[in-house]
Amino acid sequence: MAKTDILIVGAGPTGLVLALWLIRQGLNVRIIDKSSGPGETSRAMAVQARTLEFYRQLDMADAVVAAGYKTPAMNLWALGKRKAQIQLVDAGNDISPYPFVLIYPQDRHERFLVDRLRELGVEVERQTELVSFEDKGDQVAARLKHTDGQEETCEALYLAGCDGARSPVRHQIGSGFDGGTYKQLFYVADVSASGVEPAGEAHIAFDKSEFMLMMSYGQAGQYRLIGTVRDERAEHPENLTFADVGHEAINGLHITINNVNWFSTYRVHHRVTDHFRRGRVFLLGDAAHVHSPAGGQGMNTGILDAINLAWKLTAVVKGQAPDSLLNSYETERQAFAHKLVETTDRLFTFATAEGGFADFVRTRIAPIFASIAYKVEDVREYMFRVVSQTMLNYHESPLSAGKAGSVQGGDRLPWVPLPDADNYESLSTIGWQVHVYGEPRADLATWCNQNQLPLHAFVWQPEHEKAGLAPGAVYLLRPDTYVALADPSGSVATLDRYFSERGINLIA
Repeated sequence: MAKTDILIVGAGPTGLVLALWLIRQGLNVRIIDKSSGPGETSRAMAVQARTLEFYRQLDMADAVVAAGYKTPAMNLWALGKRKAQIQLVDAGNDISPYPFVLIYPQDRHERFLVDRLRELGVEVERQTELVSFEDKGDQVAARLKHTDGQEETCEALYLAGCDGARSPVRHQIGSGFDGGTYKQLFYVADVSASGVEPAGEAHIAFDKSEFMLMMSYGQAGQYRLIGTVRDERAEHPENLTFADVGHEAINGLHITINNVNWFSTYRVHHRVTDHFRRGRVFLLGDAAHVHSPAGGQGMNTGILDAINLAWKLTAVVKGQAPDSLLNSYETERQAFAHKLVETTDRLFTFATAEGGFADFVRTRIAPIFASIAYKVEDVREYMFRVVSQTMLNYHESPLSAGKAGSVQGGDRLPWVPLPDADNYESLSTIGWQVHVYGEPRADLATWCNQNQLPLHAFVWQPEHEKAGLAPGAVYLLRPDTYVALADPSGSVATLDRYFSERGINLIA
């Protein structure tokens, strides 16, 4: 009988990232998928700044950025006329080391992650299906079926369901999936096109209630189209081709589609499961939440699920924390999923609403408003923070405590760039650490050394104050780089109390 620490079901980006982060922290994993290989097509296109910040932990960010494409601008079109252009280059220049929108299609992204996993000595077990499992209290016994029909039992300390929106894992644990399905049918197509102006930029086109998004891969003439299918054509999607869908919005861009390389249709759902955890079984990514593609959040949200859970599983398996630490995964990620569904639902409803008044607002008012608003620095930064997920916080988590300056427990650590370095360099490792901006108290270094907790002290700069940090305060950072504790006094006793109250032992 095979044994492992964590059995991961599903080898999309969520499952692959979970495997990478667990292996890097010293755990044993098996990752299975019933497909024969990585996806060849996908709808997910954007890799957001927060994801890239985490990718620094495994030295993957630079490679992903190099392989992707930084979208320079978004153009808004209505009724055949370009109404606005929103510059995206360096939109978050003061917020993140990755202040752009990166296009890196999911199929290429998956292959990249599979290669990184292979470099760490782990292969995805393809054409391997989870038949059933039993949570025995101290472990999970899973029955697996291979492509030749042979079955085996795998014992794992925990099981992670990263197996998509129709998740068999979710069904077996009996977790609900409340929400609904939008009535609109969407199509997605990879095309070769000419006449695109400006070429290499993103375009959103509206023509009455028809909507179309066009994104460049960064390769000459190659684009991804996502649009709505209207009227009775949406009733039989299985028979549709690209020629069948409405082309009013496409024609409004004054372009020529030379070749359709791939075409598919899909429905958009908005659902969140009621349990992200049941005993020793967890749900992540689309198995836990699905929503509109507005803002390019889906794949990134699943990746952040994986990173949130990975360090907690590691701490529990290694005996450094009690099993109750794992409950914070559901607390933190479920709250964000509900908020994300609510936000994307509003955007999606606006983009697809039918009727004369909705058409007027979408084609006449919204482009002007967006163009003017984006020129205001505060508005531009806010929009970047929302889309990039750098605004995400865990203020209500049991793992969050204290406030120093304007930074409080549960916040993402503010990024502070300086001429020679930034304060994110130490975040390239996975583990607890302490940051002090200014002079740390004399006993802090001793305490950190005794507890094998890295201490990073930064010479106080005006930029630190501008970022909301307080001089001499202690900022305890979780392994996923969120602020766990912000203590303006810089007290060793406060650090001691934080860990003891939560049963976390750093040197177990």
